[in-house]
Amino acid sequence: MACHDGFTLNDVVTYNHKHNHENGEDNRDGHEDNRSWNCGFEGATDDPEIERLRNRQVKHLFLATVLSVGVPMFVMGDEVRRSQMGNNNAYCQDNDTSWLDWTLLSKHADVHRFVRLLIERRLIRDVEHERRRVSLTQVLREAKHALHGVKLNQPDRSPLSHSFAISGELKNERLFAHIMFNAYWEPLSFEVPILGDGSRNWWRWIDTALDPPHDICEWNEETQVPEATYRVGARSVVVLIAGEGVNGHGGE
Repeated sequence: MACHDGFTLNDVVTYNHKHNHENGEDNRDGHEDNRSWNCGFEGATDDPEIERLRNRQVKHLFLATVLSVGVPMFVMGDEVRRSQMGNNNAYCQDNDTSWLDWTLLSKHADVHRFVRLLIERRLIRDVEHERRRVSLTQVLREAKHALHGVKLNQPDRSPLSHSFAISGELKNERLFAHIMFNAYWEPLSFEVPILGDGSRNWWRWIDTALDPPHDICEWNEETQVPEATYRVGARSVVVLIAGEGVNGHGGE
């Protein structure tokens, strides 16, 4: 989602445009295609609503990166929202622009905790396909999964779509996951799949619409959500899990 060239992850959700004036090239250096959104205000702000949204957006980008099947990559300081003040070509700035401010660890402790728990879960994943050097293409081709919208098995593929859901099985871990993405500016109710035993014995691991520390819990400390639908907050992501041993309970 971000790398050493371009915006930091924080700046992806803070700036619509590059701000490279300090580089001495009249803001002509650095690329223009930053794929960013400032959440309604250009640059740093004390507005609590914008800051809450930016925190969520950073968590969403980390979630998509760390839980991916492929190899995740992020840059030092992204986990505590390090900013380069909109400079997307800061190689020439050996100063506060490119340095890491360690006070961000306490300022954005909730983001750091969120990323830490994502990584802890990734470290206990099944890696047999990696030992066998199975290609990513083959992993995806053999994966048991289904795509949805707010309705099961009805993904909205239109240009104006703001919702998406995917459910899948981690076969070797005997674990099922259902992930709901709501990029809309209002809450949406998503249908929840029925498990193989006919139940909806799902447990909530992540809901980024909830205030920290409830937006993500320690693994095996999930909250049960047996309803047929789940109301996903505006611009938020929910991860439900089910299976044997989830939260100390038997599953499907």
